[in-house]
Amino acid sequence: MNDDVLRTLREARPAELDPDVPVDARVRQMELARAMAAGPGPDGARTRKAGRRRVRPVWGIGLSAAVAAGVLAAVIVVPSGDDGAGTPRAGHGAGQLLDAKTVLLTAAEKADGRTDTMRAYWHTVTISSHTHTVGQGDGRYSVTVRERHETWTPGDPGGKVYGREQYLGAKPATAADEAAWRRAGSPGTFELRIPISPGSKITKPYRAKLAPASQQPPKVSVSPLVDGDKVFWLGRNVTMRQLRSLPSDPKRLKAELIRWYEGHDTESDRPMGAAEWLYRVASGMVMSMPVPPEVRAAGFRMLAGLPGVRSAGRVTDPQGRAGDAIAVDDTTPGGVIRDQMIIDLASGTALARGNVMVKAVAGSDVPTGRTMSSEVVLTAEWTDSAPR
Repeated sequence: MNDDVLRTLREARPAELDPDVPVDARVRQMELARAMAAGPGPDGARTRKAGRRRVRPVWGIGLSAAVAAGVLAAVIVVPSGDDGAGTPRAGHGAGQLLDAKTVLLTAAEKADGRTDTMRAYWHTVTISSHTHTVGQGDGRYSVTVRERHETWTPGDPGGKVYGREQYLGAKPATAADEAAWRRAGSPGTFELRIPISPGSKITKPYRAKLAPASQQPPKVSVSPLVDGDKVFWLGRNVTMRQLRSLPSDPKRLKAELIRWYEGHDTESDRPMGAAEWLYRVASGMVMSMPVPPEVRAAGFRMLAGLPGVRSAGRVTDPQGRAGDAIAVDDTTPGGVIRDQMIIDLASGTALARGNVMVKAVAGSDVPTGRTMSSEVVLTAEWTDSAPR
């Protein structure tokens, strides 16, 4: 994928859904995937609340957020108590399934024991993946598209956010898809159609290349902080100081976050219960935001007390790393969507997150079993090293 294609992706997004401020890519990716699958709100439209402003990395919407109706076989259940490579995990017996509360409280304990020192930049590296169905009739097959994202967010106000985005290529998703792709003549590009807004029936085409990452130079960009100090979205735009001073008590943390709940989805005006809203906001926080270890631990403990959070079993993420998954199911007009987060209990960190259509309604564009959006966190740490 070249710069022209990335520009096409960004142009496909209407201005009203991309206000004059950045939006956190991980939040945007998950929310857009859900919004596109869920269908229109009660009034037949999915309009965002006027004045809601978000923070995102400087590279723009990119493939990971614009391509929100994708498919990815993101998680594989590991039936035994090891990580699939013969390595037993702490606290697991053979075939043992930990309940969600045990998973989250164990993660909290591990997070509490970690050290944390603020440095010049909060540095994150993530990989997003989406799989799309291409072709017509019996010639249809699925293609997986991947991107790598890297950001450096300054610890002090007045700084600049640096970003690097690299297209990692596209390929048939499975052996059966590869066979269908070969029958189609082994094309080197795949035409995908992207909704111009969440749930829109209007789409815009672009071509994804089969070319490997080695042929795709990264796209680098830089941007000032929103209002000079806003760094992430946590129910509202927040500064680094606000993130670092969040309560380390789970009850106080919950009270602080719920202040910004307005009765609807974080990305649209579709009604949403407080518990699910808290789950979505807090899971984004514990996954990759630069909060102190004790606040991350409080986030895990708060999640453990929310209704509807359950265990999704022992799984591996798209990078092959084993973890324990928790999940919340949301019934939407498009079907039942599962928001799943994979946690490494040995370190108390979240490895990955994804949205899965677990029960699609009749006529849905998103089939049952499809992982609509997936994000893997490879790095989330403080560094003094300048962007390179």
